[in-house]
Amino acid sequence: MTLPAISDDYPAHWLQPEWSLPGVRAWCTTRYGDCSQPPYDGFNTANHVGDDPASVAACRAALSSYFQWHSEPQWLRQVHGTQVVEAQGDGLEREADGVYSRQPGQVCTLHTADCLPAFFASAAGDEVALAHAGWRGLADGVLEATLQTFQADPAEILVWLGPAISQPNYEVGDDVRDAFLQQAPHLSTCFERNPRQRWQCDLVSLARARLQEAGVRHISGGRHCTFGDPRFFSFRRQPVTGRLLSLIWIDPAQ
Repeated sequence: MTLPAISDDYPAHWLQPEWSLPGVRAWCTTRYGDCSQPPYDGFNTANHVGDDPASVAACRAALSSYFQWHSEPQWLRQVHGTQVVEAQGDGLEREADGVYSRQPGQVCTLHTADCLPAFFASAAGDEVALAHAGWRGLADGVLEATLQTFQADPAEILVWLGPAISQPNYEVGDDVRDAFLQQAPHLSTCFERNPRQRWQCDLVSLARARLQEAGVRHISGGRHCTFGDPRFFSFRRQPVTGRLLSLIWIDPAQ
């Protein structure tokens, strides 16, 4: 197949963290692009969702060519757990839900389509990480596990919360609410009872609360809903679909 090309208008449609760290590069893709065919259109780099493997490989190669990466990104096999790995440039996929690096030029990645991607960077710009925070990983401590990989103090770490499903669109059962309230009853404010006697879960507020309790002072983002905004892939809106790609790395040129 012909290798798709990424032009400058692709990143113009992607999201970036609301922080000013010149030495840190970070993006969250959208559906914008023409690399992938329906129902994975238009830009999917996830190889576990049923998309054509050749199309996924071509999208990944186009990314590498556009950004001129000199080593393979660290791709993850996400399992809704709390394992955090240090990124390697060997091209091997690793089972984890968090990835960390202090090596300039080493790209960290993860995929989401309603779960919350959390971007981490030290204020000094010499450490970066990503965490995949679905409700289970969030309740089990994936954000805290990611913070523990940093040498920087939590007060010196910036966190940006990427696009995720919003409370009005995220219905859950008692099991999800109980998983959080058994640890911290005050988090009941993050759940609202609906007419079906189930709960609307505020994933972003849960993440903010957990991060603040862990000592993080600089938290931004959390304003984009994957379910309600057609720019994003959403598993709840369309079960057969692609995934958004989160990327972060330390710029070796800085």
